[in-house]
Amino acid sequence: MSSERVETFYFGEEGSERLDKFLVTCLPEFSRARLQGLIADGFVLVNQVPAKKSGQLIETGFEIQVRIPPSAPSGLIGENIPLDIVFENDDLIVVNKPAGMVVHPAAGHSSGTLVNAVLGYDPDLEGIGGEERPGLVHRLDKETSGLIVLAKNEQAHNWLQDQFRLRTVEKTYLALVDGKPPTPAGRVEAHIGRDPNHRKKMAIVSEKKGREAVSEYKTLESFKNHTLLEFHPLTGRTHQIRLHCAFLGCPIVGDSVYGKKNPTVEMNRHFLHAYQLKIILPNEKTPRTFEAELPDELKSALEEVKRYE
Repeated sequence: MSSERVETFYFGEEGSERLDKFLVTCLPEFSRARLQGLIADGFVLVNQVPAKKSGQLIETGFEIQVRIPPSAPSGLIGENIPLDIVFENDDLIVVNKPAGMVVHPAAGHSSGTLVNAVLGYDPDLEGIGGEERPGLVHRLDKETSGLIVLAKNEQAHNWLQDQFRLRTVEKTYLALVDGKPPTPAGRVEAHIGRDPNHRKKMAIVSEKKGREAVSEYKTLESFKNHTLLEFHPLTGRTHQIRLHCAFLGCPIVGDSVYGKKNPTVEMNRHFLHAYQLKIILPNEKTPRTFEAELPDELKSALEEVKRYE
């Protein structure tokens, strides 16, 4: 890991400005929250005196010194696990995650995760984002396959986080569902929060008890008992597409949590795949589109539906 970095800046504007706002312009590779954390932890000096707070006002001629500690080791162990890398450059890596792989270590999953695999491939990712999920800016459920992007440095991490937060990333999922939605295409707006009766599950809840969740969908193919849908989640809530499909009355095939207990098509996972990701890369202006075709087990399930319906 890199050693501590020290930067010195001088405020030359007329009038005054908040310390954290000034530092965001000086150190654009760091988020405002990260810089506020450095101020709170005593890593920022104003005229050789530790800054009192993020909102402290600085004036013309003030000297600001910032000590940037190396990213804290996460304690995570890199593992030699094969990765299906769709794209990679100096800023990020786009991976096609298989179903069954957990994205990051958590209770019951201390190894064998995507993060362990990526750290085994590139140990320098450790600590990116200042947390124990190196490089992650979004996630996929364990049984959902498809595209996921990880940042390789702080600047890329902030750039990608902003795009997900501002909803400029276009995510496309393919889902095979039981039955049919009420209309061939549409928009779902249903708040999501913790299920009050099952703490490990999410649920559609009232506006006061959950967070806004919006998805758009359209029908790609209709069968007698099933429908292949294309989903575009405009927000990124936990289990959003799975819950919205169930809310529409057409749960995802193989989803034993929010759908039918026994799958109507033989498979050992749910039929949800992150098929396409359209995103603007750091230092570029035109969006790039990445794709990951359906994995073999989902192709087989779809062929079975086509054959018998």
